[in-house]
Amino acid sequence: MPKLFQSVSPLDDTILFDGPESTPKQIERAIATARQSAILWHRTPLSQRIQIARNYAKHLSEHREEIRELITSEVGKLPWDADAEIGAAIGKIDLSVTALHERRGKTVIESGSLARVVRYHPLGVALVLGPFNFPLHLPGGQIVPALLAGNTIVFKPSDQATAVGQWMIDAWRQAGLPDGVMQMVQGGVEVAVHAIDSPLINAVLLTGSRAAGRAIHRQLAGRPDVLLALELGGNNPVVVSDSIPSATVAELVTFSAFVSAGQRCSCARRALFIENSHSEAHIDAVIERTQSLVVGLPGDQTTPQVGPLISALAAKQLRKTYDALLANGCRAVVPWKVNSRRENLVHPAIVDATQCTDAQLSAIGELEWFGPLLVIQRVADFNAAVAAAANTPYGLAATLLGGTTSMFENFVDSVGAGVVNWNRPTTGAAGSLPFGGMGDSGNHRPAGYHAIDFCSDPVASLQSPTETESFATLDPWDVVK
Repeated sequence: MPKLFQSVSPLDDTILFDGPESTPKQIERAIATARQSAILWHRTPLSQRIQIARNYAKHLSEHREEIRELITSEVGKLPWDADAEIGAAIGKIDLSVTALHERRGKTVIESGSLARVVRYHPLGVALVLGPFNFPLHLPGGQIVPALLAGNTIVFKPSDQATAVGQWMIDAWRQAGLPDGVMQMVQGGVEVAVHAIDSPLINAVLLTGSRAAGRAIHRQLAGRPDVLLALELGGNNPVVVSDSIPSATVAELVTFSAFVSAGQRCSCARRALFIENSHSEAHIDAVIERTQSLVVGLPGDQTTPQVGPLISALAAKQLRKTYDALLANGCRAVVPWKVNSRRENLVHPAIVDATQCTDAQLSAIGELEWFGPLLVIQRVADFNAAVAAAANTPYGLAATLLGGTTSMFENFVDSVGAGVVNWNRPTTGAAGSLPFGGMGDSGNHRPAGYHAIDFCSDPVASLQSPTETESFATLDPWDVVK
């Protein structure tokens, strides 16, 4: 008997998906179908692939309210947040088309009758492992460029967002994607493990945690033919200088830390305040703004700014991190609080690490968490702030608030992150830019605009098509005469 699982709404425990996990035979069949469809899809004219992708964007636009409600119901996103995700998913189509032409289009350099040509061939079958926090946009950010590049897809959505995943598959088919080009498998970790083991898989594209990325990297040991692209978590710092108003600091720091209930890999986890005549006012403003944030559920009479975590289990795991921070010498400033309405409705919390030892600060930098929990720390000067910001094996996002142009250039060069902003939230990202991390936050394959880069292989050719320049009439050994 197949194993059954459910996707349950974090808002009211409504069952939104109820079905069997994909069996090993079903997984193998899905991958085999994608492999059989690969040649036909590769040979489909690019113009036709682009049109199907644009049909998909049109479908999203026409059914925006429907998918927004489903995202809100299944993963607990506040409606404005879900709608913004849909907007990003729609925008991804034209951005990917532009990136394909700009970064992976066929190039020809001619010199007389000799042509130097670079073509890009699809990888084959790409296994896309999606997250729950952006269940439409993040897997789409890998699926869209992979399809445009001529790959076929096996998609496993998060088991906490399977209903959205199924909706996406149906939307692509209604957009005209041929049968066989995209297959879905469903379930938990065991399903992903079995799919990764398939010898028919040519690429694994993951958005997930450091632990998941490391596990897949180990699983693929000895298989250099399988491309692995990892978009992982972060322990992201905000550095605050004195040349910025406290009210602005409060808005940017709290938005960075608590938007989407802290369930973005780019959310701020640490805020570092350079000690000066304004730093205590900055800290007080952040604390006051945090305490004023409205925590609640979609549909509340007062529109909430912070919604629920994905599950009660996620709240318990976040509480363990909060306790670990206290055990590492932090002091509670805005203490842990859970709303009485639901176990997963967690209020934003702040702890102060200013008095922690160097060893304790290093331990804090090692942690990865997913929720509305912020560590603050006072540091002596800008150099100390940069060193403290970089005191983590992660390297996804970082932000400098205030400062000068030279300070920001120093920050970009020294902080060790793939997304480095100035006077913007850590969560600020543009679809026209790469998005990805260094260190434990990825494996040097940025997504965003550059996702197209890991969806194909370059093939180089030297071409002499004319008879007079054919190999038969040349003396290739002339170079040694």
